[in-house]
Amino acid sequence: MNPTIPQFARPPVLRSVLSDPPFSYPVFRIAGGQVLVTAVVAAIAGWLSGWHGAWSGVLGGFVNVSAGIVFALFAWLGRSRSVAGAVTGVIRAETGKIIAIVLQLWLILTTYHDVVQGAFFTAFVLSLLVTQAAILVRD
Repeated sequence: MNPTIPQFARPPVLRSVLSDPPFSYPVFRIAGGQVLVTAVVAAIAGWLSGWHGAWSGVLGGFVNVSAGIVFALFAWLGRSRSVAGAVTGVIRAETGKIIAIVLQLWLILTTYHDVVQGAFFTAFVLSLLVTQAAILVRD
């Protein structure tokens, strides 16, 4: 018999760590949160600034939604069975996402002259924060 001191004993394991499902990238939670934040910002901006405010809010949120789609596409195309290939695929996907964001910001801010910058950047930043929060929250 193995003597144990109760205050230092480990509690029994109720379930195996190996039975936990693997971590998956929460694509629908991220996109849903981004669309929800975009809709709220667009509605408030539309109420405060009219049509251009609402449209600016939609465009600001759409930048991150579409960048997420670019990331998912590159990650799917660059999937690999090796660790080095996986890291390379993630780096390519993140690079594609950053390029998509920069190009969209440039395109919108240079072509849409009536953009309400407060609504546009509020939707952009909040949808970016929703992305980070959704990744950190486990199912």
